Amino acid sequence: QVHLVESGGGLVQAGGSLRLSCAASGSPFSTNAMAWYRQAPGKQRELVARITRYRFTTYADSVKGRFTISRDNTKNTVYLQMNSLKPEDTGVYYCNDDTAGYWGQGTQVTVSS
Repeated sequence: QVHLVESGGGLVQAGGSLRLSCAASGSPFSTNAMAWYRQAPGKQRELVARITRYRFTTYADSVKGRFTISRDNTKNTVYLQMNSLKPEDTGVYYCNDDTAGYWGQGTQVTVSS
């Protein structure tokens, strides 16, 4: 059974930083692509960042230069470092095993002005 658990969300002021973590179990983590998505109220879930087994990364235009996705295969964990946060970044952030299609439960990120 694949299980993904996100953590690290919270309330932060604009301009601040947060680091999200996603701990995975029950999957061939080191070979799978992993991704972070987010969903704001009333909006469709969107891809924020993606990282492959080869550490090729993809970012939404809105977060380029501010967010960094990384992975630690020894810990079966993927991270999302979020800097220079804006109120528009507010939403529920979901970790996804993009190869197998498994989702975490989500963690709330709220950025105040």
